[in-house]
Amino acid sequence: MRRFLLPLFFLPVFLFASNVKLYMKDGNYQIVREYKVEGDRVKFFTVERDEWEEMPVALIDLKRTEAEQSAKQTEINKQAKEISEEDAAARALQAEIMKIPQDPGVYMLDAGDQLRIFKAAESTVHSNKGRTALRLISGIPFSGKATLEIPESHSVNVIAGDDRPTFYIQLSTQEAFGIVKLTPKAGVRIAERLTVEPVGKYTVEERDSIPVFTKQLTDGGLYKIWPQEALEKGEYAVIEYTEGKVNPQIWDFRIE
Repeated sequence: MRRFLLPLFFLPVFLFASNVKLYMKDGNYQIVREYKVEGDRVKFFTVERDEWEEMPVALIDLKRTEAEQSAKQTEINKQAKEISEEDAAARALQAEIMKIPQDPGVYMLDAGDQLRIFKAAESTVHSNKGRTALRLISGIPFSGKATLEIPESHSVNVIAGDDRPTFYIQLSTQEAFGIVKLTPKAGVRIAERLTVEPVGKYTVEERDSIPVFTKQLTDGGLYKIWPQEALEKGEYAVIEYTEGKVNPQIWDFRIE
């Protein structure tokens, strides 16, 4: 529920929305709804008797009363500021989320909040049986070592002037994701090194993962992801994967 803040006004008489302790100089106090000083008298609305009363100002410890109310007002102002900042942050987050499509994929907001949509790269598994498209690898046995590769030595998705780019990834299912460094080799870029163990035929996937920060933006699987440290010039990718399944989706980019 959205909370609204009302402006605070300081009046020449002291009026308070909550009850006030009106301290006496003998140490006692009255619980009052409001009070005001008029000449040498203090008029106050007592909560106990629900009526206006008055007494000489000389009997009232105004300094203590006002100091306590000032401290209360400071706390009220602090809480109001926190609520205002939380509301502004919530508005900004909602505006940020609205800029990202709900379709699964990887996105980026360039300068001026221009949406940039990354296309998933085609990948192949290069084993001793040659190269096989990743989408066809299920059911095609291979043993020993292989590499998961994407074509071309350089990505067409160039990021210049930002060595800690922020990406948005919308997941279709809850899977692991991250940023990896790609290794150019013989006209391709290696994303993973694969080893199929002869016993059990399970696959070990090795990748050069980059330490990242992540922030979940929605319950529907939208995340923000960015490197913890500046990236050197080179080839990288955002990937989504299930460990051991050899099923990564890869969105490549190049830092210049």
